[in-house]
Amino acid sequence: MEETNNNSSEEGFLLLGFSDQPQLERFLFVIILHLYILSLLGNTAIILASYLDPKLHTPMYFFLSNLSCVDICFATSVAPPLLVTMNMEDKTVSYGGCVAQLYVAMGLGSSECILLAVMAYDRYAAVCRPLHYTAIMHPRLCASLASAAWLSGLVTSLIQCSLTVQLPLCGHRKLDHIFCEVPVLIKLACVDTTLNEAELFVASVVFLIVPMSLILGSYGFITQAVLRIKSATGRQKAFGTCSSHLVVVIIFYGTIIFMYLQPARSSSKNQGKFVSLFYTIVTPLLNPIIYTLRNKDVKGALRVLMVGRTTGTDRRPRAP
Repeated sequence: MEETNNNSSEEGFLLLGFSDQPQLERFLFVIILHLYILSLLGNTAIILASYLDPKLHTPMYFFLSNLSCVDICFATSVAPPLLVTMNMEDKTVSYGGCVAQLYVAMGLGSSECILLAVMAYDRYAAVCRPLHYTAIMHPRLCASLASAAWLSGLVTSLIQCSLTVQLPLCGHRKLDHIFCEVPVLIKLACVDTTLNEAELFVASVVFLIVPMSLILGSYGFITQAVLRIKSATGRQKAFGTCSSHLVVVIIFYGTIIFMYLQPARSSSKNQGKFVSLFYTIVTPLLNPIIYTLRNKDVKGALRVLMVGRTTGTDRRPRAP
């Protein structure tokens, strides 16, 4: 077993992707390239607008900037290597490159899970406790919450990926996926992976089920607060904001839960590939659109950023 594992380390992996369907692969290459470019532009614009416009120097946009940064790094860890592989006849990726992608992608994905829960708490404080919002979400707490999100992703990635790369691979190096991911690499092991799957399941519960439960609980309290608003227009705006945010949360958490909270050997051939495309390529593009580009304050900041002149009146950022 040790010998086959060493061979795999020297030879790397064959990242099959959609190579068995050339027409689909060419179509997806164009789609992924455009989605990735749009994602970079959208998230970079959010970061610049949040940094340059003093009106957006609030906890809400601080966390959105962190989310955009995570999304840029997350998409970049997957899309460029995938596009290079799709454009080559030789689908081989080095062992070191695969392991590096494994660590980075899982760490960033885990950080985004926690960050989305932090953002839900920020919205709960803004809507349910508006008079105490400034005192609750003070800069030190915001920095601590953002740091905890990044650090927690790094820690779980080090643990889970280290356990995965130690598995002997039995000389089989065909990786039937779009990038190096823990559930897929576990399938290549020639030993009993029950312990690895159990540890992955526990980590998935901690980073997926618990944060999503907190998010849904926060939106439950937000809904109660919104229902007490007498103005029908105010209720409609608040519900519109909550529903938009929940769309991203459901898409992101739903696809990752589907990928990680099932037996490692149970997913169908292409199902897991499309699910992974959703939360690594599509969701990073949806975040700037749904979270911020529909917001008038951000639109105004982006207009100033692009045109170089101020528009509108001095408005305070509205509570999400």
